[in-house]
Formats: sequence, structure tokens, C-alpha cells
Amino acid sequence: MKAFLPLIALFILSSCSNSNYTKLELVYAQEKYQEVPDYSNLQYWAAHPEKNDPSDSVPAPLKASYTPSANADVFFVHPTTYLDSTKPFGWSASFNDYKTNLKTDYPTLLNQASVFNEAGRIFAPRYRQAHIKSYTPNNKVDTGYAMAAFELAYQDVKKSFEYYMEHYNNGKPIIIASHSQGSTHTIRLLKEFFDGKPLSKKLVVAYVVGIPVNPAIYTSLKACETPNATGCICSWRTFHEGYETQFVKKEKFTAIVTNPLSWSAAITNVDRFENKGAVLYDFNKITPYVAGAINHKGVLWTAKPHFFGSFLYKTEDYHIADYNFYYLSVRKNVAERVNSYLTAGNEFTH
Repeated sequence: MKAFLPLIALFILSSCSNSNYTKLELVYAQEKYQEVPDYSNLQYWAAHPEKNDPSDSVPAPLKASYTPSANADVFFVHPTTYLDSTKPFGWSASFNDYKTNLKTDYPTLLNQASVFNEAGRIFAPRYRQAHIKSYTPNNKVDTGYAMAAFELAYQDVKKSFEYYMEHYNNGKPIIIASHSQGSTHTIRLLKEFFDGKPLSKKLVVAYVVGIPVNPAIYTSLKACETPNATGCICSWRTFHEGYETQFVKKEKFTAIVTNPLSWSAAITNVDRFENKGAVLYDFNKITPYVAGAINHKGVLWTAKPHFFGSFLYKTEDYHIADYNFYYLSVRKNVAERVNSYLTAGNEFTH
């Protein structure tokens, strides 16, 4: 997890100039929250159809063809943005931590949630996320604190989803999307609300990205095997080709890995020249041919990414770019699955 953290600053600065970033900090610092979330208040939604937020953004080259749909809803659970090494609010983020809220919106909603804004209305709750160190506790005491922080975070996510279902869904098809810590909670959310449940009939697809998904925990939900399959799970974690991490080696299962260029279980190796568009440091630029995609033992491999300045890109863990590298491909795929769902009704293929 630690390898990608320094890159977050680069993505923030790519999204807005230093002066604009300072202005945004001042705006966010003026917001006041209660410590217990109230999801009837739009303030507790990082993204919501009734507010203007970064998830509404569209890269400039795509604006001419942008035709948003309200046929489905997207429930997006954001990754860890509580990164301050001093843990100023303990193991759980505070809603009044304006720096964390700013990181949630820029760049996370901008670079990840915006992928889905043509497919449906986006709902992304703020929640009392666990600190990044919760993934690497040092001892039993810290492990206890970390587990409590993850539980608190999940309860917020669950509460927001229940509020969404009761007040906003109105029977619409649902796309679940997440990254990193958001996926940690989404794995559980899918089990509790969709797996073997009537609500599974409303699931278009779940993009559970950046965290290993053990297929054995589900009884009815399966990995997506074709580009237009619905009611299923897509998941991947991106690393440099040949790189094998110790934490992956220790996993006692083979995680779901979806190829985000072929979207087919039968096509597991796709060259970067088939990748029509990534979004990197400049959100308003679509860069083709950046990264290929190779399925390998529960993870996704790619050769060193190709873009201007990539010689400076030294990490072999591409976690932060799981969506960015395949931005256009994901955008097209979710549209295809929504169309498949609407065409087939409640008939699902996996």
C-alpha cells in the first residue's frame, strides 16, 4: 500500500493549480459536520445528483459525445483518503477533517467516480474511514483499533446505502463501484444486501477494484466472464509485469481478476495498443496506449506504462491508477452492461 501514497500529491496537483487548491482548502475548512452522519443531509454525500461535485466532470475530449443516462444509479464507495501520518483524529477519520474531504473529492471522485457519470446518477457517501495504517497494524493492540475502525467505516457505508435504497433508488438498476478501502467495505455490502438476496436482480454489475475479492465468500454472485454479463463482479489489482508482492503470495485463495481491456475470462492478455484511453495527470486529456493488461494468478500485470515522463514512474505497484489506466475502457464497459441489463430485464448471464 505504501508505494503509491506519494503519487497522490501528483494527482491532486494535476487536478487543480496550487492557488486553486488553497482556495478549495478554505472552502472545505468552513464546512461543519456532526460526528454521526445524517444521510438526509447532502453534506454527507461526497457525490449526489442534487449537488455539483467532481464526479460530474467529463474529460474535455469526451464532452462532445457525452450523453448522460438516468436509467441506472451508481453507488460509489471511495478509497482511503485519510493519510496524515500523525493520525490527528485517531484511527477513524472525522467528517470535519477538511483535508481528507478535499482528497476524497479531488482527485478521487474526479479520477474514479467520474468514470461512471454517463451510465447513471452517482451517489458516493462520506464515511468515517479507517486510517491508511489500519491495513498494516504493528501489534495486537493496533490490530484491535484497526478492526474497530473498519467496522465503524462499514456501518457508515451500510447506513448510507440503506438511506439510498429507501429514499433515492425507486426501483432503479444499481451499479456498485469502489476502490481500495471502498472495496473492503463493498465486498461486505455485496454479501449482506445482494448475494442470494432479491436485490441481486437489480444489480447491473459491481466493480470492486484494488482489493482482493475471494469468490468463495459468495453463494450466488460470480465473477463476470464476458463484456456484457450482468449481476456479477469485476475486480482487478494492477502491478508491473513480473512483480509479485508478499501480501499476494500469502493469500490463501485466488482472487477474482477481470481483464479491464478484454472484459473476457477467455482473453487474458491484451496489448497496450488496444487500450484507447487513460486519464493521467491532466484530467482533460485522454492518453492512448498507456498500459496493457495481463491476468496473472489473481492480479493484473502490465508492462511499464507508456506516457510522457513515465521514466520517473518508479513504483511497481500501480494501485492508485487501477481506474486511471483503463478509464475509457471502463467507461465503455459500464455503458455496455447497462444496455445489456435493460435489454435482458431480469435475465442474467455470468
